Amino acid sequence: MAEDVLRLERRERIAILTLNRSDRLNALSVELREALVRACQELRDDDDIWAVVLTGAGRGFSSGVDLRAPRLDSEQASSRQERLDMYGWVARQAMAVYRTLDKPIIAAVNGVAAGAGMSLALSCDMRVGSELTRFKTVFIERSLSPDSGMSFFLPRLVGYSRACDLIYTSRFVEAEEAYRIGLLDRLVPADRLLEEAIGLARQIAAWPPVAMQAARRTLQQGMESTLEEQLRHESFGLLFARRAPHDVEEARDSFLERRPPQFTGQ
Repeated sequence: MAEDVLRLERRERIAILTLNRSDRLNALSVELREALVRACQELRDDDDIWAVVLTGAGRGFSSGVDLRAPRLDSEQASSRQERLDMYGWVARQAMAVYRTLDKPIIAAVNGVAAGAGMSLALSCDMRVGSELTRFKTVFIERSLSPDSGMSFFLPRLVGYSRACDLIYTSRFVEAEEAYRIGLLDRLVPADRLLEEAIGLARQIAAWPPVAMQAARRTLQQGMESTLEEQLRHESFGLLFARRAPHDVEEARDSFLERRPPQFTGQ
């Protein structure tokens, strides 16, 4: 069952998604990939969830595509719409996390993140790791060019030449280097990894959610825009942020009254 390969837990305003195939280092089976897409759609529409943490069960985040899974005849196994999809599952995975979810998402990278599993971590807004975290691009070892969004995310995070290094050599990137070059945003002890990631999500979820989602969209648009285009995106972001009048007033009132704000998303 899909519920078995992907666990969803809600803690107040935080959702925790756990890739749950620890016997395969959370390799991305068809079932797991589809469950992840559905979960992102579900959480997008859940107004009670303001931030998301994505992690893996056991000793790894995700080893990438499950190469041991039975290979299906795609024309027989796929729906007509899937057969007409020019992007395929690799794009659906990247778009589900980066675009569809439309809420802040933090990867708690609890071990190895390789291939499409690394791409999955990179598609999140932030990454928290520990001394056990390792990244590996893998694709060139399989006689493949990068997919699942890696060629988009990786150079934007570490720069073009470092992205070339990691993709061309397919070497492991250990935790300290990952933190130094920007693959990780926080480096914490392994026994506190999930707790720290949830704590970061709670910090994010303390702020007005409509403004937060508008800010996320604006930042993403800035990855692909000229200055002139981005100034227009910022103007639209401000308009969206003001569509929560209670939170706009609460931000002002709590500041003037010198008290903690109570945001509702309304």
